Amino acid sequence: MPFITTADGAQIFYKDWGSGRPVVLSHGWPLNSDSWEAQALFLASHGYRVIAHDRRGHGRSTQTWDGNEMDTYADDLAALLDALDLRHATLVGFSTGGGEVARYIGRHGTGRVAQAALVSAVPPFMLRTPDNPEGVPVTVFDGIRAGSLADRSQLYKDLAAGPFFGGAASQGVQDAFWLQSMASGHRNAYECVAAFSATDFRDDLAAFDVPTLVIHGDADQVVPFDVGGKRSAALIKDAELIVYAGAPHGITDTHREQLGADLLAFLEEISS
Repeated sequence: MPFITTADGAQIFYKDWGSGRPVVLSHGWPLNSDSWEAQALFLASHGYRVIAHDRRGHGRSTQTWDGNEMDTYADDLAALLDALDLRHATLVGFSTGGGEVARYIGRHGTGRVAQAALVSAVPPFMLRTPDNPEGVPVTVFDGIRAGSLADRSQLYKDLAAGPFFGGAASQGVQDAFWLQSMASGHRNAYECVAAFSATDFRDDLAAFDVPTLVIHGDADQVVPFDVGGKRSAALIKDAELIVYAGAPHGITDTHREQLGADLLAFLEEISS
């Protein structure tokens, strides 16, 4: 299986499908690159080279004890792009992966990047604070952490059956969510809750200087539209916003055909 090695020795697993201009997919919490299967297959079948990696501590990548925060996630993404020498790439981030993409651009710039897309993504800043009064209360994330410590297997089943897919996913899709989630490291997934909820990406979004697509469901119960996609689109210069009416958080599965078509149309806006 293909891996790249980061500066601290972590092994990052990745898939590399198809050929053409590169598209790099960053997954959500607590999943792995398998969660992108529908879009990866679709885009690779339409003439793109699709790379999807497992974030450190998730899937087949190393379950490091440390580094479970956005700066390291972004640096791992940079290591992947550098190792594969990807250029003129489109970065696509779902949920937590959207934070990874934003922090990558904030820390590493867009020298290798032609486009960015944020899908049901956590930026600009999820947590309610005095200077972010419209955010989500910390008690919500404390509840996720408590559930993880008490019985994370049941937590993942409850998330899949409830807010993640909003009741719009088959039992098979819910089972896949549970299986991927249980493949994450316990500490890695636990600490990632703070990474996706308490990281402020507002300065990162200000650094975006490439065409950017924001896609978000207006019935998202995990990253509410008004907290996530709506505000990100307003902060990123000239961003294009597509709202999926009535859609939940997990649109990579519940709206897989629509999402694939929208991403393909966005990719085709620039020449290879």
